[in-house]
Amino acid sequence: MWDDDLHARADPGSLQTLGHLPDMDVGDVKRAIMAASDAYTSWSKQTPAYREQILQKWYQLAKNHKSDLARLMTLESGKPVAEAETEIEYGASFIKWFAEEGRRAYGDHIPAPLPDRRYIVIKQPMGVVGVITPWNFPIAMITRKVSAALAAGNTVVVKPASETPYSALALCELARRAGIPPGVLNVVTSHTYTSDIGSELSTNPTVAKISFTGSTKVGKKLMELASSTMKRVSFELGGNAPFIVFDDADLDKAADGLIACKFRNAGQTCVCPNRVYVHRSVRDQFVERFVARVKGLKIGHGLGQGTNIGPLIHERALAKVGELVDDAVSKGARVECGGKSLRSELGGYYYEPTVITGATDEMRFTQEEIFGPVCPVYEFDSVDEVVERANASRVGLSGYFYSRDVGRVWQVAEAMQVGIVGVNTGSISTEVGPFGGVKESGIGREGSKYGLDEYLNLKWITIAF
Repeated sequence: MWDDDLHARADPGSLQTLGHLPDMDVGDVKRAIMAASDAYTSWSKQTPAYREQILQKWYQLAKNHKSDLARLMTLESGKPVAEAETEIEYGASFIKWFAEEGRRAYGDHIPAPLPDRRYIVIKQPMGVVGVITPWNFPIAMITRKVSAALAAGNTVVVKPASETPYSALALCELARRAGIPPGVLNVVTSHTYTSDIGSELSTNPTVAKISFTGSTKVGKKLMELASSTMKRVSFELGGNAPFIVFDDADLDKAADGLIACKFRNAGQTCVCPNRVYVHRSVRDQFVERFVARVKGLKIGHGLGQGTNIGPLIHERALAKVGELVDDAVSKGARVECGGKSLRSELGGYYYEPTVITGATDEMRFTQEEIFGPVCPVYEFDSVDEVVERANASRVGLSGYFYSRDVGRVWQVAEAMQVGIVGVNTGSISTEVGPFGGVKESGIGREGSKYGLDEYLNLKWITIAF
């Protein structure tokens, strides 16, 4: 929450002011781009081993300051501190991974069709990279992008979400302490001029690439703008993840897996299950197990002892979740537990963890990303039916299902129109796997060996003699 006169940021769990930040504008981002451009000449010429040494120091500093970074993240995002500490570990893992992976930007020798020719393919850094990150993972989304860009030899301008600027600034201060030279990594904070800064990063000819995580709507706009200079783009956008429980599933493991991935960060993640499909023959048994677990979740401030569910990020998010629940109830759904805002009781943007049964495809949350602690449960009868319904979405980031039939595991995993599949698990995020989606969930992959190539250009060299 911002005070428009003072540009203050407040804790979404208590609404107390945390501090004040510069409300930077297009002029500031242009200066940051020029600083990055000036620094690129020397940084891109450094050896991968040199860059690795600095990134490894950054990794270690992030690990050493895990408690401080986690507390800061909790205060500005509302995320329970235990989850925040897990994010620091996860985010740091990308720094270490790409520090090492930068040494492996291998090229190729292509056998030539002529005897007096030699064909060589090399990989080179791109230049200045613009990075725009969301508030729900304010450190991991920076490290996943920035560490790959820096390891490849690029320089970076980061625009963090206006809701979570302190995490970004703290992380980048640690990068400075690790020895990253001036101009190589730049941070621009803003509330009033966020859209203008996004436009400048997307259209400025000095910027070679845009990497963005956020909504599909904003991603489409940035892609349109980036086309004016034919920039490379990487977009990780909205999700609408299906979670399927087949009749042969281990129901307790499925319930535990759903708890873990649905209610993390109060349901505010792009890979949260949005639509839970349970086979009709086990629906009642599964719902009973799942609801019992949901009722045991503790709601409160992220710094509170044992908190599982913190606040939503702002008033708009709270209002949207309430609207989606009201829409479902008006169309015949049943609230099994939860179902109300705790704004007046707890003082922040809290909503009860909620389970809804009787969900149908006509309800808004079938196509709209919930981004809150609400779990709708649908019923299905056959494999073909549930796969078709799971795929009936414009987006395709992640999907999950539980089954002990090996043949069905391969059948469904290959049929799901998503970029990431979790089979018998709700935990899919790791630095070694390629994170990204299909359809309107975005372009490109982050993490893994594939993530480095997102920040490199291929050059084909023909040598005649």
